[in-house]
Amino acid sequence: MTEHEQSFRIGVGTAHISPKAIAYVNDVLRSKRLSYGPYMMRFENRFAKEHGSKYAIMSNSGTSALHIAIAALKEIHGWKDGDEVIVPAVTFIATSNVVLHNGLRIKFVDIDPQYYELDPTKLEAAITPQTRAIIPVHLFGQPADMNPIMRIAKKHNLKVIEDSCETMFATYHGTPVGALGDIGCFSTYIAHLITTGVGGLNTTNNSGYAVKLRSIMNHGRDNIYMSIDDDDNKSTEEMKMIIARRFSFVTLGHSFRATEMEGALGLAQVENWKPIINKRRENAAHLTEKLSAASDSIQLPQIRPLTQHSFMMYPIVLLREKKERLVHYLETKGIETRDMLPLTNQPVYKKLLGIKEENYPVAKWINESGFYVGCHQDLGKTEINHIAESIKDGLRLIQ
Repeated sequence: MTEHEQSFRIGVGTAHISPKAIAYVNDVLRSKRLSYGPYMMRFENRFAKEHGSKYAIMSNSGTSALHIAIAALKEIHGWKDGDEVIVPAVTFIATSNVVLHNGLRIKFVDIDPQYYELDPTKLEAAITPQTRAIIPVHLFGQPADMNPIMRIAKKHNLKVIEDSCETMFATYHGTPVGALGDIGCFSTYIAHLITTGVGGLNTTNNSGYAVKLRSIMNHGRDNIYMSIDDDDNKSTEEMKMIIARRFSFVTLGHSFRATEMEGALGLAQVENWKPIINKRRENAAHLTEKLSAASDSIQLPQIRPLTQHSFMMYPIVLLREKKERLVHYLETKGIETRDMLPLTNQPVYKKLLGIKEENYPVAKWINESGFYVGCHQDLGKTEINHIAESIKDGLRLIQ
């Protein structure tokens, strides 16, 4: 490795803290208001608006958002332990873990080989009388193929939870992610599109779901009192009602709350999301242009018609080779790589579920041959060119 090559340290994500974000967080610290407050409320309202939803509820992680989405629907609609939820065979393990944590069973469905998301043509065969919901996952920054999924869900009276932890500010046939199903779930963890350190959000247009989601996130508390502002400027009779109910817990809940500081970080970024996403799209387009000559060896990310892509990351799949030698080569060039969310080969699921990877051939191919690299907004043309040239050099070495 040359001295120049050693200077590259290209990660898959970034955490740029703008002057506005610093000012917002400092304002929170000066206020001494660390619990749910005005910055969090403004972040939730702005995030909901940008995603075509009436409500957004911030929690401490995307995993928590997924967990409470399932818990809310299970309670409201009377699902029983052992009922089934359909999950794609390629996703981050949190998507399926929360199904198990809620006492439900996972039904895995293989993915399509072009966009790596739940294959609608394989969906209906997985539905049984015990199926209650589908969790399509918007992977790598692109919405899943939601129209056929929603048609099938409606036909079988199934709920749809959008796992949009990797996708924000993207539309499918004109509708934003998070507003396509019953409840949307997002993440603001490190390396995501908006990063607040830790954090997640639920979106919905159903007021009953919004009430239940916020309650479950707050220990199952009665929604009459969720923050210290809820008893301000109230009449005597209103205060009597609040005092009587503010320590009433109406459902089995969790402590999944985020802090006002995460709300401040999120607000600063959601107010400036367009340059972030535009730069990611620009970097992805540049990578695709540079790597197009290698399309006989690798499958580059494609954008589904009438669908936007936010490019949380840049996925690549080798068409004939396994990935190990190429990703090892890229790491020597200072380029971080990640697996494309292997799920069906995980030891814990082999142990708990007896899952057999060969039953999901597309997922198996992705597990063996797929990886992703970064294309985030803090990468310039020098870094993007280095990624592209290193991939082409690596391909020549392994073929």
